[in-house]
Amino acid sequence: MTIDRSNPPGLSKPTGYSHIAIVPAGRQLHISGQVALDAAGNVVGKGDIGAQAEQVFANLKIALAAGGADFSKVFKLVTYVVNLTPDKLPPVRAARAKYFGDGPYPASTLVGVTALVNPDLLLEVEVIAALD
Repeated sequence: MTIDRSNPPGLSKPTGYSHIAIVPAGRQLHISGQVALDAAGNVVGKGDIGAQAEQVFANLKIALAAGGADFSKVFKLVTYVVNLTPDKLPPVRAARAKYFGDGPYPASTLVGVTALVNPDLLLEVEVIAALD
């Protein structure tokens, strides 16, 4: 399935995402928000947003593979960051770039939140991918 990702004239130049992702009719994979828990349920990188971002994207890779997809099939990404400040963005963007490479990038939303389900968790990321 082809995903048409674009950044139309008149909108700002995005950093690591696309403004629009057009997906023709087909099956989709919706992945629940992933947090920095390892397979045993332990928090990885307590207090370290970079380490947590790496674990989150590693978890997303596993979930995508289980559904028959990879990061190239992701067309929507939503990131929730606890107590979002500009200094928290570089490590999150670095982890995201490691898995998405030079793109194409999904349509994305970044949201600052006051808390997640566990006070040791610093971010959560959910994705939607096209399967066919």
